[in-house]
Amino acid sequence: MVDDDPDILEALSEILEAEGFEIRRARNGKEALERLEPDPPQLILLDLMMPVMDGWEFAQRMRQRPSVAHIPIIVLSADRNVGLKATDIGATGHLAKPFELSDLLDMVRRALANGTRGTAR
Repeated sequence: MVDDDPDILEALSEILEAEGFEIRRARNGKEALERLEPDPPQLILLDLMMPVMDGWEFAQRMRQRPSVAHIPIIVLSADRNVGLKATDIGATGHLAKPFELSDLLDMVRRALANGTRGTAR
């Protein structure tokens, strides 16, 4: 899970962990990019608007790495154009902040069921 807001990062991580998911956290795209290997996640929950490296740049750089380019991304953002931006980076799905937790859990479960193993980032 990649989000610069520590409250969102902590709250969503706790909720997802309570649902049985293993969560790794990053506060920006640069930090997330550094943590992709050697043990890549099966799913990335990505905010778009962050300091240091935003979600768009993170996704572009990630997609250039063959070993991790296939990892699905779910965009979670307050950006008004979240749908368009999620499509631009090839995201599996997107939710505009604020969103319903049930929608997030459904989207995570669907993304993982479609060929991934079980860890959300």
